[in-house]
Amino acid sequence: MKAAFLVGPRQLELRDVPDPAAPPDGVVLQVAACGVCGSDLRRWREGPSQPYIPGHEVVGAVIEVGESTGRPGPRYQVGDRLAVAPDVHCGVCYYCQRGLYNLCDNLRFLGIHPDLPGGFGERMALTHDTLVNGIVHRMPPGLSFKAGALAEPCSSVLASHEKAGTSLDDRVVVLGAGPIGCLHIAIAQARGARVIVSQRSTARRELARGLGPEAVIDASSEDVVARVHELTGGIGADLVICANPVAETQAQAVEMVRKGGRVVLFGGLPKANPWVTVNANTIHYGDIEFVGAFSYHPTFHELALDVLARGLIPVDQLITHSFPLEQVSEAFEVANSGQGLKVIVTA
Repeated sequence: MKAAFLVGPRQLELRDVPDPAAPPDGVVLQVAACGVCGSDLRRWREGPSQPYIPGHEVVGAVIEVGESTGRPGPRYQVGDRLAVAPDVHCGVCYYCQRGLYNLCDNLRFLGIHPDLPGGFGERMALTHDTLVNGIVHRMPPGLSFKAGALAEPCSSVLASHEKAGTSLDDRVVVLGAGPIGCLHIAIAQARGARVIVSQRSTARRELARGLGPEAVIDASSEDVVARVHELTGGIGADLVICANPVAETQAQAVEMVRKGGRVVLFGGLPKANPWVTVNANTIHYGDIEFVGAFSYHPTFHELALDVLARGLIPVDQLITHSFPLEQVSEAFEVANSGQGLKVIVTA
């Protein structure tokens, strides 16, 4: 089969490799589509410690089932259409024992750890451990593979809005209008909230505008904090979502949220510079809830597939580019350019 290996900074190499064998109590997936994630781009820019097959927003169909050894776990058949997310938890640590699988002390990721090959290949083996402790769900009938590839990023966005309690009464500010930011816009609106979005890129502001937010702020030329206060009658936003990896926006979020409001740190900062200075007194005296949002419980992946199948997310507006596996390098270049939103690679 053909598979794309990340071999160096901004270097993907398409190789011919042996087809994976079906593991005992596992399956082999014929990959249909895999999304290019922001974390994929970060590792692509940095380069790997050793070559590996990336890709963790995966959908495809089962083409082979491994020998059954009688171990408990889900059973799939040839032809089953599956959506796969990256997280594989251990099931035994303090956090797993409390159902907080996204906080697992021994969390591993498909398409990120070299020993767990990802979805930028024609086929992908899913072991018994992945099927039991990972995040794998059958796709709803009628949901296309391309749309299903949005389930993984959609899952984390859904989880963060559930945690924040986004509601009909809320005015939500989304800082950043990349693929994740636009998912935040769509899901906040699906929950009944009014949305304001801030973005520096002209191209992405226009893409975000197509989703129908209440207002779009040009962060390159406007005072975002002042504009949010103007749009909210001087009160501030009920909820601010930092959907980009920019420290400045996290500090701004504290200044634009109302007293008693909520700030969600959704986008992680670069590991080389993860520090940010915020006004702690504003948080303290304003009784502001300041929370992190990382990954999700597996139930949100199943919910995301249902949300996509019901048409609550404007898939055609979010998926702006699609490339065959042979053009995976071009797919990464386009995703990195910021000229579109979600880029999908089809196998």
